[in-house]
Amino acid sequence: MAALKKSGAYRQLLESMYSMIALLFILVACIELCNAAAAVDVYRLIQYDMSGSPFGSRFAALNHHAASLHFPPGADLSRTVLIIPLRELNITFVREYINQKKPLGGLLFLLPQVFSFENGGNKQIHEKEKLKNVLAELEQLLIHANIPYPVYFAFENDEIDTVLSDIKKNDAIGQPATATTGGYKLVIPTPEPKKVASPTITNIQGWLSGLKGDVDANQLPTIAVVASYDTFGAAPALSLGSDSNGSGIVALLEVARLFSLLYSNPRTRGRYNLLFGLTSGGPYNYNGTQKWLRSFDQRLRESIDYAICLNSIGSWDNELWIHVSKPPENAYIKQIFEGFSNVAEELDLKVGLKHKKINISNPRRHIYGHQGKNVQIFADDSSLAVNPSYVQSWLDLLSRTPRVAPFISKNDPFVMALKKELADHTDEVTVQNEILEGIFTFYDSTHTRLNIYQVASVTFDLLLLLVLGSYLIVLFSFLVITTRGLDDLISLFRRPPSRKVKTA
Repeated sequence: MAALKKSGAYRQLLESMYSMIALLFILVACIELCNAAAAVDVYRLIQYDMSGSPFGSRFAALNHHAASLHFPPGADLSRTVLIIPLRELNITFVREYINQKKPLGGLLFLLPQVFSFENGGNKQIHEKEKLKNVLAELEQLLIHANIPYPVYFAFENDEIDTVLSDIKKNDAIGQPATATTGGYKLVIPTPEPKKVASPTITNIQGWLSGLKGDVDANQLPTIAVVASYDTFGAAPALSLGSDSNGSGIVALLEVARLFSLLYSNPRTRGRYNLLFGLTSGGPYNYNGTQKWLRSFDQRLRESIDYAICLNSIGSWDNELWIHVSKPPENAYIKQIFEGFSNVAEELDLKVGLKHKKINISNPRRHIYGHQGKNVQIFADDSSLAVNPSYVQSWLDLLSRTPRVAPFISKNDPFVMALKKELADHTDEVTVQNEILEGIFTFYDSTHTRLNIYQVASVTFDLLLLLVLGSYLIVLFSFLVITTRGLDDLISLFRRPPSRKVKTA
C-alpha cells in the first residue's frame, strides 16, 4: 500500500514537472515569435537565361543578418544582407561588388513610396522624376549581371525605417549584426526558383470595316493601329509601365472608341478599314507582333497602307516623336510631318522626326481628307471629344497592373479586360495565343514575404538558459518538498550506496 502511494506521488510529481516544462517551452516560443520586428512584401530581381547564359538574381531563399551601408571596413559580408535605400544609393559601390563578385549574402533595395502602386500629388511626382534616372541606372546594372545571391526590392514604410535606423546605429559604433552580437535577421523561407514552362503570349485583334460603296470591303485600304501592352523591368512584379507602354494602350482604346462612333453611321464611315492590334512580347524583339503579322493572309498584308505604332506617348515633356523609314527630306515624309505638326501646335505639343527603318511607302494617309489646322472632328465640345474619365480609368488600372509577358497567362484578368474592351468598340475580335519563343528562359518566384526578426546575442542566450535552468531546479525542489518532504529531496542528490554495501 505504501509503495502504491509512493508511486502515485512520483507520478503526480512528474506530471506537474512535465506541465511546467511544456508551459515554459510555449512561453519561450511565443516570445521568439513576437520578436518579428517587421514583415513586408518584397519583389525579387528578375532571373532569366539568354542563350544559356544566366542573368539576374540566381537565388530566392534568405536567412542572414542585416547591415546598412555604414558597415565597418573589412567586415565579412558573406552572410549579410545589405539594406540600401534608393535615396542613399551609391551606384559605384554596388557596381564594384557585383562586377568584382565580392561575397555578399544578399541585397535589399528600399524604394520610396512614390514608386508604389498609388502615387501622390505634384510634390511626389517631382521627387519621382528626380529618382527615376537613379533607378534606371540601377536596373540596367542588375538585369545585365549574373548575381549569385538573392536581390529584392521593397517599399519604405515606418516599420522597416525603424529597423534600418537601429541597424545604422549598431553599424556606426562598429557592432554589426552577427550570431555573437545579435541584431536583425532577414528570413525568406521560399523554395528555389523554377523555370517557367512554355510561357505564352497573347495578341488581341479588333476590326472596323470601312464604307463598302461599290467595292468589296476586302478591297478597301487598311490602316493598322498597334500597341504592345506588356512591360519589362528589374522586378517583374513591379513592372507597371504606365507610360511604356500604358499610354499606347490607352490611346489605342480611345481611338477605337471614337472611331467606333464614326463607323457606326454609314454617313460618317470612312473608306478605310481600321485594324487594331494589342500585342505581347514587345520587350523580346517584338516577338508577339512578329507572330501577329505572320498570321495575316497576303490580301490583308497588301491592303495595309501604313501602320501607326503607339509607344510611350505619355511623357511629361509634351513632345512626341514620329519614327519614319524614309529620310526627312522625302516629300511624303514632309507631308506627314507637317500634318501632325499643325494639329500638335493647336494642342501646345511639339512633334519631332526620327529616321528609322519601318515600312511606309504608300502615299495615301487621310481617312476623311482633312488637312492642316482647325480639324474640329474631335473638339472638346463635340460628341466625339476625348473622354478624360475613360482615359484616366485605364491609366489607373495600368499603373497598378504588372504585366511582364512570361508571367501573364492567356486567361489573366487583365488580358480578358483588354479583349472585352476592344470587343465593345470593334468587330471580329480575335485572340491569338502563342508560345514565347527565342533565346530567353525565365524563372518564377517574383513576389514573396520578408520576415525581419530581432535576434539576441549568444551572451543573452546563455544568460537566459542559466535563468531558466535555475528556475526549473528551484521549482523542482519546491514540488518535491511540498509533496514528499525535505528528506526525499536530499535523498535524490545523495550518492547511492555501492553494490558491496548492499550485499553486506
